[in-house]
Amino acid sequence: MAGIFRSLKNRNYRIWAAGSLVSSIGTWTQRTAQDWLVLTQLTQHNASAVGTVMAFQFGPQLLLLPWTGFAADHFNQRNLLMATQAVMGVLGFALALLTMTGVVQLWHVYVFAFLSGCTAAFDAPVRQTFVAELVGDADLPNAVALNSTSFNAARMIGPAGAGLTIASIGTGWAFLLNGVSFIAVLASLFLLRVSELHTIARANRTKGSFGQGLRYVRSRPDLKAILVMLFLIGTFGLNFPIFISTMAVGVYHTDARGYGLLFSIMAIGTISGALLAAGRDRPRFKLLLISAVVFGFGCTLAAVVTSYWLFAAALVVIGVAALTFTNTTNSLMQLSTETTLRGRVMALRGGIALGGIPLGAPIVGWVADHWGPRWALGLGAASCFAAAIIAIYALKRQSRRPGHEGSSR
Repeated sequence: MAGIFRSLKNRNYRIWAAGSLVSSIGTWTQRTAQDWLVLTQLTQHNASAVGTVMAFQFGPQLLLLPWTGFAADHFNQRNLLMATQAVMGVLGFALALLTMTGVVQLWHVYVFAFLSGCTAAFDAPVRQTFVAELVGDADLPNAVALNSTSFNAARMIGPAGAGLTIASIGTGWAFLLNGVSFIAVLASLFLLRVSELHTIARANRTKGSFGQGLRYVRSRPDLKAILVMLFLIGTFGLNFPIFISTMAVGVYHTDARGYGLLFSIMAIGTISGALLAAGRDRPRFKLLLISAVVFGFGCTLAAVVTSYWLFAAALVVIGVAALTFTNTTNSLMQLSTETTLRGRVMALRGGIALGGIPLGAPIVGWVADHWGPRWALGLGAASCFAAAIIAIYALKRQSRRPGHEGSSR
């Protein structure tokens, strides 16, 4: 167990992890409340509207790629995180005000989703690569896994808390709690000992730096394979707000508490997957194949079961597989990339993984509206199996070149 939590021996990481946990709980509270607001209060159970919100929220990851990766590689990461976290906190307070005063409309949610997405696009690559400054490369895989554990512990607490908050005092209060939660992560950033950070070489500010990152990825078959897999699964498989909300409301006819509980149950799987990842010394490419296959089977199971609790059990399987997949791509790409290019490569990873959602979420939402939520889950399963085929092809190529990226196998 000591090996699983070894990064917590680092004071800076402990402080960061504590603040990040509180903020992540707020983030999951808002995400759950936002989808519930759109699905049940601003529309008549319109899954396409939820998909549109997701498109606005994650589209900026792809649209802003040339600038987000540049910022992560060239600017002071701690200061940039303070700025992005503060902006997201203000957006949370503003949406809470609109909702609590009863004037919120669907287009307001679209606007706030887009603004939040723009801020998160700058925040994500910095937050991912900043972990290396906290613990160094030696403990990077462990710290990434513990970050995922924290984020998914928040996924267990946040949606359940959102369900209770919505049912008892209203949706706007869930948004208010999210705004307050950002105070914790800002405090943790202020409390870090800057002298103890593991300084990483910053890239020189030159023209065409984004193109340099693209050329680097193009020269790496392993990175290209990971990004294609991420695109497939990110576009059609990671649409959990649509899957869970439409199944909860349209198939099992639950209230806000039952809806939030499903997210929390899935978090049991993601936390389990994160703890398993924290116990590994190094990430392996074969894990991408295994997790993609298990993810696909989990979505298939969720699509065919007829009981609320069996559906919840399938979400646990999905949670383990999804976390293992995303976590492995994170660690593999960071550890195998030159330090001066990490920000751009991780921005590209985020852009591919989350930027595909604006393409996939409206399609998945349309399928859920016209063919039913079970078929939407079937589409997610198909994307996972397609990604598994890509992994098999990449592993065969690696086996023909035994000296290439051997540590990632």
